[in-house]
Amino acid sequence: MSDSSIMGSKAIQGELWGQQPKNWAEIQEQTGKAGYDYALNFLDLKTGDKLLDVGCGSGLFSSFASAAGAEVTAIDASEKLIEEAKRRTNSVDFLIGEMEELPFDHNTFDIVCGFNSFQYAANVKNALEEAGRVLKKHGRIVVMIWGNKEDCEAATYLKAVGSLLPPPPPGAPGPFALSENRLLENILEESGFKIIDNTDISSVWDYPDKDIALKGLISAGPVARAIQNSGFEKVYETVSKAVGPYVKNDGHVVYHNKFRIVIAKSNKVV
Repeated sequence: MSDSSIMGSKAIQGELWGQQPKNWAEIQEQTGKAGYDYALNFLDLKTGDKLLDVGCGSGLFSSFASAAGAEVTAIDASEKLIEEAKRRTNSVDFLIGEMEELPFDHNTFDIVCGFNSFQYAANVKNALEEAGRVLKKHGRIVVMIWGNKEDCEAATYLKAVGSLLPPPPPGAPGPFALSENRLLENILEESGFKIIDNTDISSVWDYPDKDIALKGLISAGPVARAIQNSGFEKVYETVSKAVGPYVKNDGHVVYHNKFRIVIAKSNKVV
């Protein structure tokens, strides 16, 4: 049994994703905006909708949902990212906690969202069942993950970072853990959800220069683990080399990626 399955995701992921909180909040979190916009358009939030953002990071989606009228509660494993989230907006109830042990009563929320978060759970099915537990009858869940690797140019930098990590155990969480073979959709259905929308959307990551790109890319959790294993200088050098092919003539660094957004409805009876 791996350490992650004993400890849950909070102990591991909270530390990793909190290493570069300002760079995450100011640079990298914006790369999910195309997904946030799609979800908000689909959900058509009404004033008073109770929404839970699981793995909220530094709170960018939470702030958008709150501005749209929802009553937003948000939870993340990283204390440092929650500090950044609280600086971003004071209209959201931000909490530090574990996605597999949500500190909420049954049937509390109309909507639960998780943007690039559920694939980092120690046990994804547990995390999704927890989301279902706190959802009201017929409540909706929004899960955003990476699309297939071949559709994501940023997979090249993640592969380079992977070369600086020890071999992961089978089934270890990671960026693409739920993307292949309809794995996310199958787990959602096994966890009592009915899928109502499944869409891959384009996400263009456009950094104004290489220095900003490196700050953003190195702020992600998987890179923090590589730094622990191989040292900052080696990781910086490796990521810098991986970024090279994506530097344009004007100095911008541009990656073309796809995010998969799966929206489902709770099938619970009560």
